[in-house]
Amino acid sequence: MITDGLVYLDHNATTPIDPRVAEAMTPYLTTWFGNPSSGHRHAERPRQALAEAREQVAGLIGARAPEIVFTGSGSEANLLALRGAVLAAGRPRPHVITQATEHPAVLETCRALARLHGVRVTTLPVDGDGLIAAAALEAALTEETVLVSVMAANNETGVLQPVQELAALARARGALFHCDAAQAVGKIPLDVRAWDVDLLTVAGHKMYAPKGVAALYVRDGVALEPVVYGGGQERGLRAGTENVALAVALGVAAGLAARDLATGVPARLLCLRDDLHRRLSTALPGRVQLNGAIGRRLPNTLNVSIDGVPGSDLLAAAPSVAASTGSACHSGARTPSPVLSAMGLDPGRALGAVRLSLGRWSTAADVETAATALIGAARLLVHERPMIGRS
Repeated sequence: MITDGLVYLDHNATTPIDPRVAEAMTPYLTTWFGNPSSGHRHAERPRQALAEAREQVAGLIGARAPEIVFTGSGSEANLLALRGAVLAAGRPRPHVITQATEHPAVLETCRALARLHGVRVTTLPVDGDGLIAAAALEAALTEETVLVSVMAANNETGVLQPVQELAALARARGALFHCDAAQAVGKIPLDVRAWDVDLLTVAGHKMYAPKGVAALYVRDGVALEPVVYGGGQERGLRAGTENVALAVALGVAAGLAARDLATGVPARLLCLRDDLHRRLSTALPGRVQLNGAIGRRLPNTLNVSIDGVPGSDLLAAAPSVAASTGSACHSGARTPSPVLSAMGLDPGRALGAVRLSLGRWSTAADVETAATALIGAARLLVHERPMIGRS
């Protein structure tokens, strides 16, 4: 996707709002402004729209509409899942298991639970591909484990965890399983029933809806402590008058994502991603290192390091490419990505990483333009660096 002369390859950070999403939500900011909890006619259309949006989100992930709780962000959904499950368990010293490459929304929540509520947290390591070993989870589970939280897809590398296998292990020991699927929903087929998860996070701005809206799937019968107390909206788990416009946006985005999955968009993006990788590797032989599993990745995500070139310098020298040196949450920091460090990458390679993530409107021309710019920047930096060092 080219906008204002930039090739946008940062869809894992945020996606543009689909015009169809913006069009669908706009009337609920203007004409149909009523509170869906009111008892008069101004509430009817917003109430119907809220119900329809819940159905659309549920349909995308194989859930039932009453199991969808709208939240203000993926981070809030993660907080509701983790804190909610731990506090509702009522254990004197509950145990939570997560893994080293989770999003900070999960890792920091776990740290807060340990600090404020005495929760014992086990953080599982990952291998060089960024994957958890099922045996490691099995060994970590105890009678006190109330929750396991493992993401579906890593936001930096795109690596896909074996969620179904891990969830089965957790549930066999009586623990709930939460999956942060913010990066995966809409990019790969996903079914909460087949995966047998109890809680799953969806984020709007990763799937062409606006920022500020997300959802948590809560399996029927799972007890959670509310994240916001008050009037009982969202099954009493997240009080406050619903933002109907944003819920509508997420619902329409979910419907469009389902259409993309059905019409082969992920396969098209996988071809573009692999073409970009091939172009870089061919032009810079022996210097392009893939970070993450070769096969178990999101179809749109390419994380590579180019030997001898820091990722931040590479992108600065290729201003026509909008991409990231890692998670957007760490961008700008001159320290190795915690995700790549947890995978065992040496600091030089980790600092050299760039994440190139394609989206719905990415084209072959985008790939060619971006590859040309990145290759030129890499060659320029390698030639200039010795001169800089001698000056």
